[in-house]
Amino acid sequence: MKATHDDKTFTLTGEIWSTTYPLDELPKWLRWYRSRKARFPKAGDAYDPTIAALEALAAELGVTVPSD
Repeated sequence: MKATHDDKTFTLTGEIWSTTYPLDELPKWLRWYRSRKARFPKAGDAYDPTIAALEALAAELGVTVPSD
């Protein structure tokens, strides 16, 4: 999973899909993916690459998103 950004948006790119969101929604989506991992433990590590990419992007941009 890769997360890239410009001045207004960020894009998540997986192996077969990609999607773009407004940059100010980064905290919302990071919280959402973290909640999916917690809520659906049978998914195993399926959400880990997305969470890692979003956390790295947040760190790069200096955005703090506390774990719930």
